[in-house]
Amino acid sequence: MTRAIYSHRDPSPSSPFKLGSCPGTSSSEAGKSSLCQGCPNQSLCASGAAGGPDPAIQEVKDKMKMVKHKILVLSGKGGVGKSTFSSHLAHGLAEDETKQVALLDIDICGPSIPKMMGLEGEQVHQSGSGWSPVYVDDNLAVMSIGFLLNSPDDAVIWRGPKKNGMIKQFLRDVDWGELDYLIIDTPPGTSDEHLSIVQYLRAAQIDGAVIITTPQEVSLQDVRKEINFCHKVKLPIIGVIENMSGFICPKCKNESQIFPPTTGGAEKMCQDFNITLLGKVPLDPQIGKSCDRGKSFLSEVPDSLATTSYRKIIQRIREYCDMHLSQEGKDA
Repeated sequence: MTRAIYSHRDPSPSSPFKLGSCPGTSSSEAGKSSLCQGCPNQSLCASGAAGGPDPAIQEVKDKMKMVKHKILVLSGKGGVGKSTFSSHLAHGLAEDETKQVALLDIDICGPSIPKMMGLEGEQVHQSGSGWSPVYVDDNLAVMSIGFLLNSPDDAVIWRGPKKNGMIKQFLRDVDWGELDYLIIDTPPGTSDEHLSIVQYLRAAQIDGAVIITTPQEVSLQDVRKEINFCHKVKLPIIGVIENMSGFICPKCKNESQIFPPTTGGAEKMCQDFNITLLGKVPLDPQIGKSCDRGKSFLSEVPDSLATTSYRKIIQRIREYCDMHLSQEGKDA
């Protein structure tokens, strides 16, 4: 039996407050309602100061000082393989055992990262230093609202302020430790989750966004909106990935365009916007099978053309982050 989640577990390790019952900072009951008892922000809301700059922005900035690189994975279109790429980017970066990698899933209503990372059914634990993420390996941590649900089939029915509060908790109260890379998988679109993550991380120096698309115009149309969103909020774009870029038959080796690039695909779009095309990943049925099993496609099918494409793209993202860190050092 499934159920809808209007409120859930404690949003802070030390508080009995239920996030889903928050009356909102603009309500006349803010900080005064019996539902606010135990909330760490109760006095702030009651004073009326909650409508001003969110103090969590500075708290997140302080927390993120221990994270070298912050990468957002975006797409204006759903179903283009954004979470699939996020999971494989995390796996690929974590293959270097000297690097500490974390994957944060802020797709509040459709969290698929626990399944893809083989962590379905795992629970988040609390300690004196905050929420502990769930670990795939010693150097690969994951956090998702999926770990807070009683069932993967539970529906999360939240308005914007509740999503915003959850993202704040993930960034501020998770014990991430020292990280080389924090990859943030987002839902499709340009809405609450995207505004929240950019707001909270802007002061913490985001390296940039990786934008995922597929070749057909119906996808590119939405992705152009995502690119314009990045420009408007001054979010650097690391580059674009064209996913599901053709299918090569494993027997005859002929290539078929399952999603024909009728308007030139991602390559033409990148030329129009003067942004980098990081690479093209062909369709491979094994990718979906690996994700369903919670395994890394990169290690399960190392000789695939898709694996080769993934590795080249991951290397380009690595190089971009190194260059960004070097530039930050010069600017400082």
